[in-house]
Amino acid sequence: MLNKTLNKIRTMFEIEEIKRRRKKLGITQKRLAELVGVSQPLIARIESGDIDPKLSLVKRIYEVLEELEGKKVDAKSIMHSPVKVATPETTLKEVIEVMMENDISQMPVVDSGKVVGSITENAIVKMIISKGIEGVEQTKVKNCMEEPFPMVLPSERLEVISKLLLNNPALLVVESGKILGIITKYDVMKSLR
Repeated sequence: MLNKTLNKIRTMFEIEEIKRRRKKLGITQKRLAELVGVSQPLIARIESGDIDPKLSLVKRIYEVLEELEGKKVDAKSIMHSPVKVATPETTLKEVIEVMMENDISQMPVVDSGKVVGSITENAIVKMIISKGIEGVEQTKVKNCMEEPFPMVLPSERLEVISKLLLNNPALLVVESGKILGIITKYDVMKSLR
């Protein structure tokens, strides 16, 4: 009887640990299920304690979680580098050309090595609406740049990066005042593959 009770307590702890580790990694039940090779409803039932899973399944889930924890996802591992930058004196025509050539939608604005703002597709479109297409080409970035993108260290965690990107189009990865990379929502989604 005592062994049965101890096994049940151990299993409950393992199930709580699965849920805790999955949430800490920031992955969904669906994603965990895909990686383990089972259905999402099964993972949900395991986490809620509705079923008593086989030991082999619990072991497989732990293996997947350990693999994911080994793949540390931080700013440095998902950033895009080198970063294309504009200056306050760059024309919007030049910015548009760089954006189109590099398939990007935003750039930091740098003056004398210091980040002073940002230029995005949205800012350019707003300028086109207010000035018309002909009036925009020679407009300088300084006349329509927005606030600088938030900055993070290369070691910043994916959870913090994701939260910051909810209200910002991009983040700059900076160390000792030097821009190392840029992160967008697309880079975060790519990291989950």
